[in-house]
Amino acid sequence: MKATQPYQPLLLRILHGLTGLFLIAAILTAFWTYDTYDGRWGKVPLPSFKDIEGIHGTFVLWTLLIFPVFVVYAFHRGQRRLVQPGSLTKLAQVGKPIWWYTLNRLTNTLALLALTFALFSGKMMDETWLPKGELQHGWYYAHLISWVIMVGAIALHLLMNAKVGGSPLLLSMLNWQIRDQDSPAFWSAHASRWWSEFRQESWSGWFQNVSGLILLEAMILFSIFSAWLIPLFK
Repeated sequence: MKATQPYQPLLLRILHGLTGLFLIAAILTAFWTYDTYDGRWGKVPLPSFKDIEGIHGTFVLWTLLIFPVFVVYAFHRGQRRLVQPGSLTKLAQVGKPIWWYTLNRLTNTLALLALTFALFSGKMMDETWLPKGELQHGWYYAHLISWVIMVGAIALHLLMNAKVGGSPLLLSMLNWQIRDQDSPAFWSAHASRWWSEFRQESWSGWFQNVSGLILLEAMILFSIFSAWLIPLFK
C-alpha cells in the first residue's frame, strides 16, 4: 500500500526551504574557506579563491536573517516536532515507534541548537583573521567545530525523518500544493489572532506556564540577538 504524503504548511516549507538553502551554501563555502586559508586537517584540490570568505559571509548573513523567523515558527506552530516533556522516559522504550519519534524530535532540536552555535561563533570572529594567517583564535576553532556538528546534525535530521516518515515525509517539503486555509492571504489574520492571544495573557500567567521549550526558544533568540550586538562593541 502506497504511503500517503503528509501535508506541510506553506510557511513551514518556505522558512525551512530558505534556511536549508542558505545553510547548505554556507557549509559548502565554509569548507572552501577552510581549504583556502587553513587545510591543516586535510585538503581537497579546490582552487584557491581569496574572496570565498566574503561569499561565505553573505550566505551566513542570509541564514542569520531568516533563522529567527524560523525559530519562532518552530517553537510555536511546529513545537510538536521538537523535544517534548518526558522524552527521557520515552527513550527507554528502545525499538518502539515512540522511541523513533522521540529521537526524531531530539535531532530536530539538535539541528536548531547546532545552527545557533555555528552562527554565533562565526559572528564572534574577525574577518581579517584568516587572510592574515591568524588561525589560533579560540572563536575560529569553535566555528570549525560548530560546522562539523552542524553537518552531523543535518545528517541525523534527514536520517530520522526518513526513518519516521520515509520518502513521503522528505518529499512533502518539496510539494507545491497549497490548501485554501493555508493561503498567504490569511497569514496576516493568523498573526493578528496570535498576537491578540499573546497580549491577553498576563505576565504572571506567562511565568507560571514557562516550559523547557520556552526557555530553549528564548536562549536561541537571545544568542542570535547577541551575535548581532556583541561585534558592535569589539
